[in-house]
Amino acid sequence: MPTATTTTRTRAERLEARVTADQKRLIEQAAALQGRSVTDFVLASVQDAAKRAIEEHQRLELSLRDSQALVEALLNPPAPNDRLRETVRLYRQATGA
Repeated sequence: MPTATTTTRTRAERLEARVTADQKRLIEQAAALQGRSVTDFVLASVQDAAKRAIEEHQRLELSLRDSQALVEALLNPPAPNDRLRETVRLYRQATGA
């Protein structure tokens, strides 16, 4: 009987991990407390951890000083300098824009 954490897709890939006896007992106990199989518990836990790791990597966090500098640059951008003008000219020449 499928649970909320199982999937209807066929599981075709395999992951293996070596664990200590203490780690295995801990995982088994946690899975039992949640009424899950060890496989289901491990897959759900690893998937949650993977999603968190990706989200943390993609999130940009600025310090208060950096945030203020960004807002200041957006509200009062500096005038374009010669290097920027030349870069824009080369870009337009290369792209026909």
